[in-house]
Amino acid sequence: MIRNLFFILVLVCAFSCSSDNDTGTQPANGTSDPGFYGLQVGNSWVYKSYQWNSSTETYDDTGVVDSISIVGTEEINGNTYFKFRRLTTGNASNNSLLSTNGEYFELVRDSLGNLIYDDGSIKFTHTDLSERTITTDSWGSIFETLTENEVQLTVEAGVFTCNYSERYAKSPQGDQFPGIDRFYYSEGIGLIYDTTSFLSSPIPAVERRLNSYIVQ
Repeated sequence: MIRNLFFILVLVCAFSCSSDNDTGTQPANGTSDPGFYGLQVGNSWVYKSYQWNSSTETYDDTGVVDSISIVGTEEINGNTYFKFRRLTTGNASNNSLLSTNGEYFELVRDSLGNLIYDDGSIKFTHTDLSERTITTDSWGSIFETLTENEVQLTVEAGVFTCNYSERYAKSPQGDQFPGIDRFYYSEGIGLIYDTTSFLSSPIPAVERRLNSYIVQ
């Protein structure tokens, strides 16, 4: 799910209900096309989180690990959603910038290039370049936009060609805050890298990188 805006005004990531031609769904013959997002039961990804150290100007390994896997599917209003399980370990201090320890689940599907939650909201798109509103509050609004760029990204799991989106906030007057979060996805693999940022800083506070994966 999309993470909530913290009281410290952090831009954070994460994790339509109408019938259409989905990809990554499970047809009757038991086989599946995982599509752009690698949606297939049994696929798994392991991410490690790194926090910015202003003294050394490097990112330090936090020891926090997100182990994510697709454990099944659910039918909702005639659409097949994939059930993601996230198990987070290593955050004994309850650092609010990092995933909380424990087991969490979310349901998503691929609809015309949009990765959609079961409530109809969009987690990521690799086809729609328009700006979309994530949330609005008295201090301003958070938006996300897919860039036109395709980039090569190197993380612990390897080198990937990625599409990426940028998430940012604007004041009620339309002024953009310095903090920007980015979400990188690679075709057939899924999420490769994302960031967590403070509104006031152009340097992300946390990087989460793909460490290993199994995609069928």
